[in-house]
Amino acid sequence: MGTAEDRHIARRALIVIGLVLAVVVGLGLLWFTRRVLIWILIAAFLAVALTPLVDRVERRLVRHRATATLLVFLAVFGLLAAVGAVILVPLLDEFGRFADRAPALLRQTRAGQGPLGGLLDRVGLLDYTRHHSNQVQRYGGELRKPAVNLLRGVLQTLAGLVTVVVLAYLMVLEAPRMIRTTLGAVGAGAGARLRRIGRGTSRVITGYLSGNLLISVICGLGTYVVLALVGVPFAAVIALLVAIADLIPLVGATLGAIVASGAGFLRSPTAGIVVLVFFVVYQQVENHLLQPLIMSRAVRLNPLTVLVSVLVAAELAGLVGALLAIPAAGIVQVLLREFAPAGTAPDGRRG
Repeated sequence: MGTAEDRHIARRALIVIGLVLAVVVGLGLLWFTRRVLIWILIAAFLAVALTPLVDRVERRLVRHRATATLLVFLAVFGLLAAVGAVILVPLLDEFGRFADRAPALLRQTRAGQGPLGGLLDRVGLLDYTRHHSNQVQRYGGELRKPAVNLLRGVLQTLAGLVTVVVLAYLMVLEAPRMIRTTLGAVGAGAGARLRRIGRGTSRVITGYLSGNLLISVICGLGTYVVLALVGVPFAAVIALLVAIADLIPLVGATLGAIVASGAGFLRSPTAGIVVLVFFVVYQQVENHLLQPLIMSRAVRLNPLTVLVSVLVAAELAGLVGALLAIPAAGIVQVLLREFAPAGTAPDGRRG
């Protein structure tokens, strides 16, 4: 009797140990493949957003799925490339002018002249740079090391972007076949539920992207107005950069504020302060008013749920959590609506 009981206890212990090891191995695999998983997740979001447009093109213009998918992707990424050219061409031109003027600016700065020399003189750094010129040159040489890491990061980002585009293209192309196979395997009843979940998920993601785009447009327009009023050069290009950065929830406006405020301070200290104050105020308005209100209508969540989900997810998972918090909360609501007991609302109240 004791032997049988000992075997039973040993078997249960082995099962527990096996489960713990499986969880540890699974978490390790998730950690080591987190970059690829993030790429797949972003590609899935992009595919869900573009699939309705591809379906419409397939129905009205072409009858071939691959051709419709190719046309939509070429149009979307052609538009993105045009926006990138609008941003990069003036910036590269300005960098070229700066490189031509760099020797003269350096001489003026050392003499305490020009905008940068005057600024260093006012804050008391001009004498330091004069007496520690060797250290300044050494620090400049050490900046090459981070530049190499920056180049490596840019190349990795480009590789990730290409991977995401290819994955999204294949997901959109194979979507009808995968849907038919899945629905055929689960049966009619479960298939109808999966269709409803799929439609709800698609609506959530599309609403999230459209709402996020609307917030970025508002941020870009406000930035352009402020920059134009204080006379900052290339106000439209900088505002476009800020609008693109603002697509990132919570921290996007901060990243844009760094770029716009830097351009303002290059114009004049007064312009820089005005731009900085604008972004401090706008950041609070966007995070606590615009985003909850617009996203609540786009994703059909109440504003409190939107704000709390973004704050909690950003604290737990950083930037990726902030990006995925709102659509994840919307998808959870869709699932609760489907699987909650009959007569019970998703928030737990009796219907």
